[in-house]
Amino acid sequence: MFKKFTNGCVSVMNKYLPDPFLFAIILTIITFIGGIVVTDQSPFQMILHWAGSGGFWGLLAFSMQMVLVLVLGSAMAQAKFFKRLLKRIAKTAKTPIRGIMITSFISVVACWINWGFGLVIGALLAKEIAREVKGVDYRLLIASAYSGFIVWHGGISGSVPLKVANAGALSDVAPNVFDAAFTIPTSQTIFSPMNLVISAVIIIGLPFVCRAMMPDEEHTVVVDPSKLIEKEEVEEDKSKFSPADKLERSKIIWIITLIFGFTFIVYNFTQVGLNLSLDFVNFIFLFVGVLLHGSLRNYIDAIYDAASSAAGIILQFPFYAGIMGMMVGVNPETGLSLAGVISSSFVSISTVTTFPLFTFLSAGIVNFFVPSGGGQWAVQAPIMMPAGAEIGVDAAKTAMAIAWGDAWTNMIQPFWALPALGIAGLSAKDIMGYCVITLLFSGVVICAGFLIF
Repeated sequence: MFKKFTNGCVSVMNKYLPDPFLFAIILTIITFIGGIVVTDQSPFQMILHWAGSGGFWGLLAFSMQMVLVLVLGSAMAQAKFFKRLLKRIAKTAKTPIRGIMITSFISVVACWINWGFGLVIGALLAKEIAREVKGVDYRLLIASAYSGFIVWHGGISGSVPLKVANAGALSDVAPNVFDAAFTIPTSQTIFSPMNLVISAVIIIGLPFVCRAMMPDEEHTVVVDPSKLIEKEEVEEDKSKFSPADKLERSKIIWIITLIFGFTFIVYNFTQVGLNLSLDFVNFIFLFVGVLLHGSLRNYIDAIYDAASSAAGIILQFPFYAGIMGMMVGVNPETGLSLAGVISSSFVSISTVTTFPLFTFLSAGIVNFFVPSGGGQWAVQAPIMMPAGAEIGVDAAKTAMAIAWGDAWTNMIQPFWALPALGIAGLSAKDIMGYCVITLLFSGVVICAGFLIF
């Protein structure tokens, strides 16, 4: 029964889920019409929200961060040391079942530690296991890697719990409710009993869910071996090197570059510990990659090889920024925004018991149109945090409901899957059928956690 349901989800997604770029265009049209109907704004006003300040080009910095996550992570993994490490892990997966479970477990743990690291490592490991294990379904393997991303906002790199731990974060969104000194420590968010239980159940249960999704032999799709062939390394003839060639391979310049990078890495770790920003994760990826490749020339070549897979991010992220602009765009006469209406409608039917649950569900809906943790907080916190305080709900629980809702529907929103898909060479419709099952499993666990605690 379970396999039939999984196969049905996969079939539906394969037939009806368009290319991620077209998906972004469809969401743009839906948001445009929704803003006109719900907030009584004119089509021209919605166009201005879409393309104006904070709209279409509002995610440029973040887009570049995501491009670097993909390119720097992929380049790092092309180093001989990293390839050997991934091969060793992959060789422990003797069967397709083991391959799926190892991939999902390592991915979900890595994403809980740091989401940028986990996104890349999971996809790279899945690709290596596909090389080592015969008969494993490649789509499910990549879906298992991406499914680990479900826990990121409950992990130690979650943007909302880290944000509310800083003074001023809550007073900025609700100045009449929280004073500038009010903070929510991570002991009440990331390391609260509720969050640790939710995270633990998903981390432990996800590999078994992914195992249960394994298709029978008839429905198994094995990757084309030609897609996984690594480029053969050619022995260079050093006698033919020009002065420029020798400079590019200079160990002295390579060492000086590493000293610059690792001096700051060590310093930053002493200052912030494991609270790694996305910029710092990319910084680590870059300099570890330079180190492992052994020369700047080798690293440059690896970057060139990895860069082509970032095309989807470059094309689609501006459109999602435009969608965010329309979601938060306010009617100047009524003060209504589309995201505000969605959030407020859930608040209006909430009680002390159900408020965290409805906050989570509304955040999941908003996340379709605002697939960014920082954007999600900017949209929902000014509505949900004061409402929760008025109802009598603990501020930490409200914040984590927004965080988990933001992570939850990423399973059926292609936005965050682009780095993994770029590494794997697949399209969104190849994996989203399996991710629907992860969505349902995690949704039950998260809802139960908010109601029980």
